[in-house]
Amino acid sequence: MQEQLIEMGMRLRELREVNGVTVKEIAEKLDKTEEEYLEYEDGKHDFSFSFMLNVATILNIDVINLLSGQSPKLSDCAIVRKGQEFFIKKEGAYDYKHLAYTFKNKKSEPFFVTCMPGEEDKVLHFHEGQEFNFVLSGSMRLTVGNVSYDLNKGDSAYFNSKLPHGIKVLGDVPVKFLAVVMK
Repeated sequence: MQEQLIEMGMRLRELREVNGVTVKEIAEKLDKTEEEYLEYEDGKHDFSFSFMLNVATILNIDVINLLSGQSPKLSDCAIVRKGQEFFIKKEGAYDYKHLAYTFKNKKSEPFFVTCMPGEEDKVLHFHEGQEFNFVLSGSMRLTVGNVSYDLNKGDSAYFNSKLPHGIKVLGDVPVKFLAVVMK
């Protein structure tokens, strides 16, 4: 995992520099100190999805460019076959499968997310836009702002993702849900 963080940090630095954004500018936009931000570029701090989405928005790039270092061939119709999703394995609470990584000019980022029991967000995340979550299996506690909601299979939540939010798996089975992040 550490090697992956270092690679992503190097890509982040390159993409920031290519886009002519200073450390001070991006740190301010991310509501971080310059020192905190540089920890990401140095591969010393894990990237939350919210952080990656916010950086991609600031740099006007697709989040896949930041994650993979590649620009996938984009099209007007994205077909992603089972097993061919763009897989993002995160330390901690989330494993993501990006379900539309080849669609151009996306207004939303759809993901299939799996969270393991015993894992939860230690820090609530926030990013521009809105988010829709639909629980496919398991149970989770979704916290949005100062309110928590227990969601089970078939339940959904649509919320302002500018509010701090995160989840905790309830019970001893993984929770699987569809998350659609709208920019």
